[in-house]
Amino acid sequence: MEELLELRQLLEQGKLHEALLLVDELEEMSLSDKINKIDSYGVILLIHLIKQKAEKRSTRSWDVSRENTVREINKINKRRKSGGFYLNQAELIDILQQGYQVALKRAALEAFEGRYEAEELAAMVDEQEILTQALELIQQ
Repeated sequence: MEELLELRQLLEQGKLHEALLLVDELEEMSLSDKINKIDSYGVILLIHLIKQKAEKRSTRSWDVSRENTVREINKINKRRKSGGFYLNQAELIDILQQGYQVALKRAALEAFEGRYEAEELAAMVDEQEILTQALELIQQ
């Protein structure tokens, strides 16, 4: 909110260059926030996909959570006014890849009642298959 007040003052003072710099900063902050949220939801999606593949089963709870995370990712990534998306396919893949190890560690705590370490759980699933499935769900 402070930045908007500063932007207003800069515009009122006719300091267009400084105002545009502040707009750039605000855009960067907004995109960073979107990336962080997509990353968080992406990790949750990956956790459920890892558990599903490792345990070779699913639950209604996992299915609903997976659907909710996909919906949230798409909602956050969608540009409202201009259409299109904030992050393209390559950027989404990058975020999912970065979150995979975090998701694997968290899935290890939940899958098989926590009996396996992340490395053991990793041997039970195909990372590339999980990442591909996650991206396909997001892009449906």
